Amino acid sequence: MSPSPQTKEAEIVMDPSLGYNASTMSGQNADKVYLFMKRMLDLLGSFIGLIILCPLFAVIGLLIKIEAPQGSVFFRQVRVGQNGKEFHMYKFRSMVANAEDLLEQLIDQNEVNGNMFKMKNDPRITRIGKFIRKTSLDELPQLWNVFRGEMSLVGPRPALPREVKNYNSYDRQRLQMIPGCTGLWQVSGRNSVGFDEMVELDLTYARERSMMVDIKIIFRTFKVLVGSKDAF
Repeated sequence: MSPSPQTKEAEIVMDPSLGYNASTMSGQNADKVYLFMKRMLDLLGSFIGLIILCPLFAVIGLLIKIEAPQGSVFFRQVRVGQNGKEFHMYKFRSMVANAEDLLEQLIDQNEVNGNMFKMKNDPRITRIGKFIRKTSLDELPQLWNVFRGEMSLVGPRPALPREVKNYNSYDRQRLQMIPGCTGLWQVSGRNSVGFDEMVELDLTYARERSMMVDIKIIFRTFKVLVGSKDAF
């Protein structure tokens, strides 16, 4: 059973280096300005990223096809976005073609708490898949989701429908925001952080978010990727 909101709220404190509380800004007008600027940053960042990274996309796609020619280069998966709206999230395929069919055989080996499945030595992951996961290169196609407005550069991790089915009313608050490619969870330990802590980090971000917070999270993400020991 998840702890009460009062208990949860005391578990994680916002890193003061990330910025100031958005609530100190002037109400709804400030929030509209922030959301507009956030969308402009998403559009500009995703567009430039997709153009610059085209050669890298081609190299990764070729390596994936060489190792596992029977599958697609991209993996398309249904995720739950803002206000519970489902969308197709894109990643580079890092697993064997029938990975979803094999999940039921591995579900009891889950290595994280709560409504997520993570397994460090997942046998479904290919050799190139291990590398692109370790470096988070598998996440790059999500720039297309950002460009389309289904995701943001910064926001909560987009949940799977099977995870959302087990959410309580407190957990569902994280669905009020557009999901992101990176966020407080990713820069705060990633897979070493349990589900309840991830939810609290997302809700902390909702309370504290601002352009300064978003930009600092993006820069912290690059630092995390350099030493991505928690990625699997």
